[in-house]
Amino acid sequence: MHTVWKGAISFGLVHVPVKMFTATEDKDIHLRMIHKECGTPISNVRTCPHCEKEVQWDEISKGYEYEKGRFVLFDSDELDAIKPENTRTIQILDFVDLTEIDPLYYQKAYYLSPDQAGSGAYNLLLEAMRQSGKIGIAKIAIRSKSSLAAIRAVDNCICMETMHYPDEIRSLQLVPNLPEQTTVNERELTMAKMLIEQLSTPFDPNKYTDDYRISLQEAIQRKISGEGPDIVTAPAAEKTNVIDLMAALQASLEAVKPASTPLPDSAVDPSADPSGDRNKAKPRGTRGRKKEGAVP
Repeated sequence: MHTVWKGAISFGLVHVPVKMFTATEDKDIHLRMIHKECGTPISNVRTCPHCEKEVQWDEISKGYEYEKGRFVLFDSDELDAIKPENTRTIQILDFVDLTEIDPLYYQKAYYLSPDQAGSGAYNLLLEAMRQSGKIGIAKIAIRSKSSLAAIRAVDNCICMETMHYPDEIRSLQLVPNLPEQTTVNERELTMAKMLIEQLSTPFDPNKYTDDYRISLQEAIQRKISGEGPDIVTAPAAEKTNVIDLMAALQASLEAVKPASTPLPDSAVDPSADPSGDRNKAKPRGTRGRKKEGAVP
């Protein structure tokens, strides 16, 4: 597993050096946009619709739209100055009961392992949280973004889950058509509770699979095996460096080639005598003309 962060967990005066690893992985099948005519993947190009041209990275600034069509701009130095300090510390602020946290707050999970000689302090925190049934609420800065986090024991590992801040959770009052009061038939409620009881079972995550991903994988394999019209090969990109090299070589040859090379009379005047007899008359219009390129 790839280490994504190194630092330490801090609670009170205890310092626990740790390494962080992503606990989940993206299993989605990502489909690319392909030009049907030639089979080439489509590229995303940064263009300005006003200037009607492609925009380079050094011409781009970041901005916040505070009114429709009006932006306040920031350069990279200004943004760097207000980024959270990367202290490399997961600072536990409080310990709470796990049942007090709504899963709505959770974002992404990470595993934390002891780093260097920190196994003693790591084991101490792990066992203390396990026996107390408490989890730590902490703050951490990852990739210049400040996050709230829950620190808890999962088997023999300390797990960290980043969390939304309270103001990032939308109010239930914004959800339309919620009932103000729940009025149900008592008999129907009893039967519903009985059905829930019959379907209740210990949680086993291995029972659940991504049916869509499996079906898509099977469809991909069927198309590959069939080698039908849906299999395309993108054309090879033009080797522009080779073309440029040939052009450079040609230009170099042109640059060193003499302006003109003297040619024999036979090449200039087909009627000239190859034996070298100069007394024979030359065709009209050639008498007295200096040969092109001849040295005076």
